Amino acid sequence: MKNRIVILQPSYLPWLGYFDQIAKTDIFVFYDDVLYTKNDWRNRNRIKSPQGAIWLTIPVSLPGRIRNQTLINQAVISDLSILKRHLKAIELNYKKALYFSDVYDLLSKIMMKKYLCLADLTIDLTMEISNYLQIKHVTFMRSSSLNIHDSYPTGRLIKLCKYFDADNYLTGASAKNYLDENSFGKSGIILNYQDYKHPIYHQLWGDFIPYLSVVDLLFNHGRNSLEILINE
Repeated sequence: MKNRIVILQPSYLPWLGYFDQIAKTDIFVFYDDVLYTKNDWRNRNRIKSPQGAIWLTIPVSLPGRIRNQTLINQAVISDLSILKRHLKAIELNYKKALYFSDVYDLLSKIMMKKYLCLADLTIDLTMEISNYLQIKHVTFMRSSSLNIHDSYPTGRLIKLCKYFDADNYLTGASAKNYLDENSFGKSGIILNYQDYKHPIYHQLWGDFIPYLSVVDLLFNHGRNSLEILINE
């Protein structure tokens, strides 16, 4: 029996759909040695406050002579004190949530460490949250550890699939805009697009707001969150 694989860029406290993919795969590869993109989900996400959704953003510096050619795993956190402020914002807005204590302890255990590399922080947080959700069957890997390269982006994805003997590649719907589906077909790898339907669940602070960080769901529903977020 072969494997299903997901290959996604590491993100800061990702949304529900990210963990839906983790829960539905055998191999999860953090795609951490591709170009860092500004104003994206690599270093920021949203939580809910009484005033609505607010951003938590980690400032980063991009080393190298050509800043727009920095890889994700080269992006450096430029102000570690921001994580204390993020934890304070989380505490202020979720301290009345049913599962505040458990989830806050989980986050602070990681966020209070002194990380240099943004990807190290975001990957550790994602794996810790996956463990809290009791997603036990997944093998996590970082693409930067595998030394698998190809000048053609779809070609590299196919090589990663074959490296793990995966015959099923699950990816987000937006990938339809750039993947070469014919190459996947010729390789014998089944290409599946996630069609995520966002659940409505109990939140604090008024009307429901979708597409927040997964922490909003965790604070309100604890270990029941996996059952809620999985989109069947």
